Amino acid sequence: MRYLRSGPRRLQTPDMGAPRTKMVGLRFGEIADRNIRVILEAIRRHGPLTRMELGRHSGLTGPGITNILRRLAEEKLITSNRRNGLGGGATATEFALRPEGAFSIGVKLRQRRGEAVLIDLSGQVHDRVYIELDPADKVGLVHAAVRDMVDRHAALPIIGLGIAANDWTEDQSDQIAAMSTIARPYVENECTASLLAERTIGSSGREGGLAMIIIDDDVQAGFLIRGIPYSGVHGRAGSIGEMLTGPDNVQLNTVVGFESLRSRIGDQAFTSLLKGEEISSPLLSQWIREAAGHLLDPIIAMAGFLAPSVVMIGSDLPQGVIEALIHQLSIERRDTSTRPLLTPWISPMKPASFSGGGVALGAALLPFLNTLLLPPASA
Repeated sequence: MRYLRSGPRRLQTPDMGAPRTKMVGLRFGEIADRNIRVILEAIRRHGPLTRMELGRHSGLTGPGITNILRRLAEEKLITSNRRNGLGGGATATEFALRPEGAFSIGVKLRQRRGEAVLIDLSGQVHDRVYIELDPADKVGLVHAAVRDMVDRHAALPIIGLGIAANDWTEDQSDQIAAMSTIARPYVENECTASLLAERTIGSSGREGGLAMIIIDDDVQAGFLIRGIPYSGVHGRAGSIGEMLTGPDNVQLNTVVGFESLRSRIGDQAFTSLLKGEEISSPLLSQWIREAAGHLLDPIIAMAGFLAPSVVMIGSDLPQGVIEALIHQLSIERRDTSTRPLLTPWISPMKPASFSGGGVALGAALLPFLNTLLLPPASA
């Protein structure tokens, strides 16, 4: 069943309380498919759970839950154990996710570099490789990296491939499908993939909206509204790198993008940063100050129009650099020398839960969200 980003076909269920079991417009097979996803998602998110607890989370009947649990056990997606009752009371069988029951590969693509990860059903990374890309042979290099990863883990049940890229085409997906033994890849843009990682396995809360800013060659933003990624007309929502920002009114990409950072600190220091090394440099501190002064404008706009519960910042830069940038943003918002008024309210800011903003992780989750787990529209 395909997860459609443009809008859910299923009824949304509230975060609290039992979802409805009667769904108008769904055929029997679709209802059965959704009920399986509901049970598996409840176990993944809240497990281990007994049958009674699953009934409270899902609103499904006892016989229906039993049939679904039997099917999930046959597919080796869950495991069961005996839970001892409190105070010497009766024991009950509880069901837990079996992470090794399914694996998926996710690929993050930029113009000349990429990242591929292999994750299990719980989101744990089992393999990670970095790819040097040539725009003239991007498909071939991606296929080779995926093939090598599949070969290294030939005994694992790898169910699919997800790709996170802003310029990937349908023709390229067709080429990958023709080359690969894995099914045709699921594709999303980078920010949407990052949001899916935060929404599914990250630390972000379920209440309120979420904004994600990805700092890379360019600067992008993504939005999760009521649990659903919002992409706007033609996927243009979040193109904040093209904004004119700061007191000097310059394009955000030219101040915050990686090319600006590279030109400021030099190739050697920039390469060290992308390897995850923390460096101390006055030039890096100067870039952080200038980047914060320009990044504050779109963050204020997000707070004013969307009021997300949190604004997260993700990047391939080390955690310490992101934290320093967030600290500088808190200083900038109180500086009246460049802005005549203090910002009365702004969304809390924190680093993304995963390195690289979790883009590759989110890509790897796409096959799970399309075949096993509830998509964000229903979770």
